[in-house]
Amino acid sequence: MSTSPSTSLSQQSLAQQSLTPEMASRFASLALNHLTREYPNKLTHALAGPEDVQSPRALHPIFYGSYDWHSCVHGYWLLLRLLDKFPQLPEAEAIISVVDQHFTAENVAGEMHYLQQKQHGGFERPYGWAWFLALAQQLENMHLPQAKKWAQTLSPMTKFFVDSFGEFLPKATYPLRVGTHFNTSFALALTLDYARSAKNSPLASLIEETARRWHWDDAHCQAWEPGGDEFLSPSLMEAELMRRVLPSAEFVEWFGRFLPYLAEGKPETLFTPATVTDRTDGKIGHLDGLNLSRAWCQRSLAAALPADDARVKLLRLAAEKHLHSALDHLDSDYAGEHWLATFALLALEA
Repeated sequence: MSTSPSTSLSQQSLAQQSLTPEMASRFASLALNHLTREYPNKLTHALAGPEDVQSPRALHPIFYGSYDWHSCVHGYWLLLRLLDKFPQLPEAEAIISVVDQHFTAENVAGEMHYLQQKQHGGFERPYGWAWFLALAQQLENMHLPQAKKWAQTLSPMTKFFVDSFGEFLPKATYPLRVGTHFNTSFALALTLDYARSAKNSPLASLIEETARRWHWDDAHCQAWEPGGDEFLSPSLMEAELMRRVLPSAEFVEWFGRFLPYLAEGKPETLFTPATVTDRTDGKIGHLDGLNLSRAWCQRSLAAALPADDARVKLLRLAAEKHLHSALDHLDSDYAGEHWLATFALLALEA
């Protein structure tokens, strides 16, 4: 006889795993090993002519490592966030050194040259845009003395991506609900955090209005997931965006419409970690990231509900199950090593 998700989950420990200095050091070492590793590299690159056939570092003098541009961006975010939380990290000196070497006005000019070329108008939209603004937010809020200088150095890029969101969102009639880089809920969640932190009211208002326009009427989510290459849950990520956007009581009401049977452990797929059959396959390996990002959303959503809500325990149990399914596989292969620690940190901090 099979057990329901709520029955099987109730057998799991409620103990919530937290980020430790030892974990932070492990994550930092992983990031330092790939941040300036130029190859292998997956370029998303539009060529206007033969002169555009160049190496990753020539095209992107800061963000040339970590297999792809966006992973390099959030690799820096990861290192700086860890350093801010644990200033005595054994890797602290190496982190400061690599950032100081790369966050220069000359390198920013090179990155801007690429971004401003007409054929690159959609480059890294929206995932890389959002991660860059998360990096800018991290720099602005750090205690490290050098951080303000680094933030100022990167400010032309920060303005570029703020303006890009301002131009894009009003004409984006529909959201993208996929579980990969194009997911708009993930991008808007990170960017809203940046906008509020930077006290950029126009950007924050635009994101709030866009999220309501896209998602307020969403109800009875089927949660047809996971797809075979997803690292984000389309349903939970949308809920995590709306948690940020809506006042608390309004969110609880919306969440009840969006996933009306959650207290019964349905849809069951949201309580079941994805199975990863081949971690050397970059697409299949995305599913470790799905388990980590689900844990992040499940923890955050549980914290947004009333303490006596039956969904709280279910979500917390599911989060720990998802988190533990992936934490031991952050460095199983470079396909995941270049990015998974970032999502582990999101989950552990939630």
